[in-house]
Amino acid sequence: MVSKSRFALLAIDQGTTSTRAILFSDRGKVLSVRQKELTLLCPRKGWVEQNPEAIWNDMLRVSREAIRDAQNADLTIAAIGITNQRETTLIWDRKTGRPVYNAIVWQDRRTADDCEKLKSAGHEQNFIEKTGLLIDPYFSATKIAWILDHVPGVRARAENGDLAFGTIDTFLLWRLTGGKVHATDITNASRTMLYDIVRQQWDDDLIRLFNIPAAVLPDVKANVADFGQTAPDLFGASYAVGGMAGDQHAALIGQACFESGMIKATYGTGCFALMNIGTDFATSKNRLITTVGYRINGDTYYAVEGSIFNAGTAIQWLRDNLGLLVDAQQSESAALSVPDSNEVYFVPAFTGLGAPYWQPQARAAIIGLSRESHSAHIIRAALEAQAYQSRDLMEAMAADCGSESRSPESCVLRIDGGMAGNAFMCQFLADMINRVVEVPVVQESTAWGAAALAGLQSNVFMDLTDISSSWSCMRRYQPAMDASKRHMLYAGWKNAVKRVLR
Repeated sequence: MVSKSRFALLAIDQGTTSTRAILFSDRGKVLSVRQKELTLLCPRKGWVEQNPEAIWNDMLRVSREAIRDAQNADLTIAAIGITNQRETTLIWDRKTGRPVYNAIVWQDRRTADDCEKLKSAGHEQNFIEKTGLLIDPYFSATKIAWILDHVPGVRARAENGDLAFGTIDTFLLWRLTGGKVHATDITNASRTMLYDIVRQQWDDDLIRLFNIPAAVLPDVKANVADFGQTAPDLFGASYAVGGMAGDQHAALIGQACFESGMIKATYGTGCFALMNIGTDFATSKNRLITTVGYRINGDTYYAVEGSIFNAGTAIQWLRDNLGLLVDAQQSESAALSVPDSNEVYFVPAFTGLGAPYWQPQARAAIIGLSRESHSAHIIRAALEAQAYQSRDLMEAMAADCGSESRSPESCVLRIDGGMAGNAFMCQFLADMINRVVEVPVVQESTAWGAAALAGLQSNVFMDLTDISSSWSCMRRYQPAMDASKRHMLYAGWKNAVKRVLR
């Protein structure tokens, strides 16, 4: 094992709303955080894009700052790990590295009609059995096809082998290595609707169905692998990229959910709950998706996932669009200033509803307003919505996997993300799902997971036990709500959701 006293691990965490570089000790202690906010572009209703050059330049800036912090502290960076917003799609020129179009973000709904046509043609069961996914514009394949079909000249260039596709991890790795490595990891590949997660390879039939030239697809590696060296002119020295995972899979690792039945949920822009189901692939019978949790040392672990498209965005919307908050952190005190939401329900379907509804055409609604309703009721309803949506997912997971607990840990939900710092939301969440909610000491679970993967590749860690031993609980929330009240409130939520379904 590498002597740890002088070594640090660098995580590049490229998310939906910001790009961060975080320096960690071997115990997961945050040594430095550098962050740059990222602008979302919405050129049309339902379209969500990002500027790829802004993503690249922000990544360079924050990474250089974090590396400088390491140098100032006389620390050697053992390796770099990359984690990223999943499904967001890019195609770029192999010679110049320049994208042919903006990045189409995972929230984008422009291909909803294309997905409906595929469902109507009877293709969805095939996708479920091969990819574990439902047909939805959330995933990458229809985004790739849209770029090929709508950007002039792009399809011909792709068929000539001149272009490359990648999610954000692949794009950053391509540029970090000076165009030498065109690769992704298995978790990001599993989100494209093109990758057979049972056979663990790109699927020729699905590629043909979307009319995508196979030459644009990257190589697929395990989460711990040699992803190449950074070009020396970028950071003044070359660094090994030793780990890569989509953000929610990285959080599963960062939360040390290595036992079957353990669940983590990340409350950021959206909310994504993953339950480790072990090494046997199984499809969901309750409108969840099956995904690759992680692949390490030749072993592939699967997860059942529930995806909520809008979590933190609800609070951002109240702040930025309605002006009900000056700062998102004020939401907690506002929620606590009233005894309840006064029967107000907020369904934050700004970009459709994810699991278990999968309704891309649904739109947000605030329901139950009356003359005595005021801003605190709406803010509280927005926070309560996160717990209601989470209960939707927990009930679907329980129906898929049975109610028997396989271990004490499977009775617990480990959470992270910005909303994990909101005590009102956390307690209401524990009450609504009727299980213990734990917030870890190291709340940067996504970035820590990427750093830990790089630590495995660079021998800072020997095995997953080393990562598990670094996890500890900072706050624990016990369910305290009366069962009848819990059921009454949730019934009101289900009624509100029915009002927005199309």
